[in-house]
Amino acid sequence: MSKERVVTIIGGGLAGTESAYQVTKFGLKVKLYEMRPGNPTPAHKTDYLGELVCSNSLKSNSLENASGILKEEMRKLDSIVIEAADNTSVPAGKALAVDRIEFSQYLTKKIEENPLVEIVREEVKEIPSPVRGSIIIATGPLTSESLSEEIRRITGSSHLYFYDAISPIIDAETIDCGKVFRASRYGKGEEVFPRLPSHRITTLDPEGGDYLNCPLGEDEYYRFIEEILNSDKVETRDFEKALYFESCLPIEVMAERGRDTLRFGPMKPIGLTDPRTGKTPFAVVQLRMENEDGTMYNMVGFQTKLIYPEQRRVFRMIPGLEDAELMRYGSVHRNTYINSPKLLHPTLQLKGNELILFAGQIVGVEGYVESAAMGIIAGINAARISMEANPIVPPPETAIGALIKYITDQSVKNFQPMNINFGLFPPLQNEVPKSQKRKLIVERALAKISEPNPF
Repeated sequence: MSKERVVTIIGGGLAGTESAYQVTKFGLKVKLYEMRPGNPTPAHKTDYLGELVCSNSLKSNSLENASGILKEEMRKLDSIVIEAADNTSVPAGKALAVDRIEFSQYLTKKIEENPLVEIVREEVKEIPSPVRGSIIIATGPLTSESLSEEIRRITGSSHLYFYDAISPIIDAETIDCGKVFRASRYGKGEEVFPRLPSHRITTLDPEGGDYLNCPLGEDEYYRFIEEILNSDKVETRDFEKALYFESCLPIEVMAERGRDTLRFGPMKPIGLTDPRTGKTPFAVVQLRMENEDGTMYNMVGFQTKLIYPEQRRVFRMIPGLEDAELMRYGSVHRNTYINSPKLLHPTLQLKGNELILFAGQIVGVEGYVESAAMGIIAGINAARISMEANPIVPPPETAIGALIKYITDQSVKNFQPMNINFGLFPPLQNEVPKSQKRKLIVERALAKISEPNPF
């Protein structure tokens, strides 16, 4: 009698929990390793599985956006991460934002209650031999030093790395709502709110916006930029080189590129009108609801490595935040990822040992949803391999397939992490007007993923 097959998954983040769920759908058992709480990380605050350590937004839900297509594909593939997000969402315009605690609690409960999953709360320092089932490594951007060395050993390749930064979270009650206005870009129903301790600023007008906007005049903006540039920052260690992902640059790095860079980045006022003046502000800082109760707001795009006292001082220069209390400070953490084009098959199997698969940010995708999507494919393939069936490769016309094609494309030079975007999709076969291209790409992707056997 053959021994029972068990899929081992290392890492209890978004990709790891997604992989575990997908494997159990095949009736196989899973041993899921998560090193917290015994070995905490600088970014995590709880012991929950699937904890979000940066923004609470999973980006756009609209099919006009590549991220929206990816989410819809994942829904069709029965993603547990998207299920959790849909069930714990908070208002955020067209974006899918979640109450981060309820989100991770939802995922943790689902995995803990799954009779086929055994959760082991200990650090894996050596990758076990995959003799009775495949192994998925989904340890994410904060892979421990010991496991990083082990991954380097089995891949025979040095890690690439960059630094990811976390945006601050503000206590909603300390926002001066008489100085901010509620609006989404190009939205309707902008409104100034009085500062009243009992006022629930989460109450949204049906025609209103989902963001609080702190408007800055020209002088206020440039004084703010000067203070950012002159503030004390957390220094990079001498033996390390900071390589930032372009879509998640710290605000001080952007400010160093030019005094107007932030005004054309996260502080851009385009599509926003201050109802008190009837004009577009010179610059704005947008605050997005962090949890369903509206007790916390996230400073959108304000990743930073300013030291904590400087964050308190400088961010209180922003109109409406003069008395702001930061419930979480911005910080910087290492993000480690492998050179996937050289190391992985399009099935996410390691070329040197096909019983080992990788998933999540460690494969070089950037973003919560992208990481979880890799968990879906790794989970399906780990199960199929363990059952001695052929692994699958998603069609490149799909968002999931387009991402995998990018991260496993051996022609890619200077490999760096990538979000899903329309540039990754293969071109349409026939010439069509530019205005119709995205619509047709969406239709093609969803048609592919909806086929009876999409893979």
